[in-house]
Amino acid sequence: MTVSPFDHPYLSGLLGDEEMAELFSAAAELEAMLAFEVALARAEAAEGVIPLSAAEAIAEAAHQFSPDVAVLRQATARDGVVVPEFVRQLRQVVGGEAAAHVHFGATSQDVIDSALMLRLTRVAVILSHRLGAIVDELNELDARHGGRVLMGRTRMQAAIEISVADRIAAWKQPLERHIEELGLAIEQRFPVQFGGAAGTLDRFDDRGPALRTLLADALGLADVAQWHSQRDRIATFGSLLSLITGSLGKLGQDIALMAQDGSEIVLSGGGASSAMAHKHNPVSAEALVTLARFNATALAGLHQSLVHEQERSGSAWTLEWMLLPQMAVAAGSATRLAGAVVRSIEDIGSVR
Repeated sequence: MTVSPFDHPYLSGLLGDEEMAELFSAAAELEAMLAFEVALARAEAAEGVIPLSAAEAIAEAAHQFSPDVAVLRQATARDGVVVPEFVRQLRQVVGGEAAAHVHFGATSQDVIDSALMLRLTRVAVILSHRLGAIVDELNELDARHGGRVLMGRTRMQAAIEISVADRIAAWKQPLERHIEELGLAIEQRFPVQFGGAAGTLDRFDDRGPALRTLLADALGLADVAQWHSQRDRIATFGSLLSLITGSLGKLGQDIALMAQDGSEIVLSGGGASSAMAHKHNPVSAEALVTLARFNATALAGLHQSLVHEQERSGSAWTLEWMLLPQMAVAAGSATRLAGAVVRSIEDIGSVR
């Protein structure tokens, strides 16, 4: 059992998204953290901060490293973050003199945040591709039925006739804007986090900025100054996740309302009722509305993490860990469901 519907044994069948959830699994996070440590060691060797032999030993050990997750769990309860124990275990595998050079000059937040940015890059790519596919499907629907007629409704009351193309445009255009925003985020790259103990790169003298550049390039992240306590980037991406689910929620709400009496839209499939055999409930469309409302609610919590006291906050940072992964999975689930909903439309509108 689980308290989250996104990985619940059966609720996840409706609300889950395995591809997106995998990016927030312990295995994916640990892999990204390990990539950070290897890239850091190589960058430090290139700048003469640690011996090249140490960087090579760390990279070699990474191929053999399999952290003890049960011990990581116990240590996180004590330390509030997994990195100290993660680094301790990695140093044991590296061994010898090279072990002392693991994680040199970095802090836990550098590892956690950079590992998150690596995975959010993949989140953005997945969402962009899926939204693009939904736009293509809406274009195909428009080509088939766009010239047909619907009753336009304002404030849920009959207004004047509109075309099916008019309503499809209201579904499609926000998605195109979200694709642009995701594309911009991918093009500009998500930011590396590297500031050391208190954000000043104090262990590196004047070599800190050059080292950060090498680290960012190795990870495929943007080279920016440390942002330990500046969480607007996280909140901004969370806002985009909420916008995506909100726009897809509008599509779902419209389709659910159009399906009320079956005169405006015909959907294939649909959910069964335990009491009324004749019903074909627009389950996926309804779920889109739920996911939109979930992310809108979670976004308010994520904005609370902007209050990140002084140079590092344990409480605000932990709040991000609780909210952002679920928001990403909700957005993934919404894109999955929306594609299925659009493909299920067999007929829409009426002939003039």
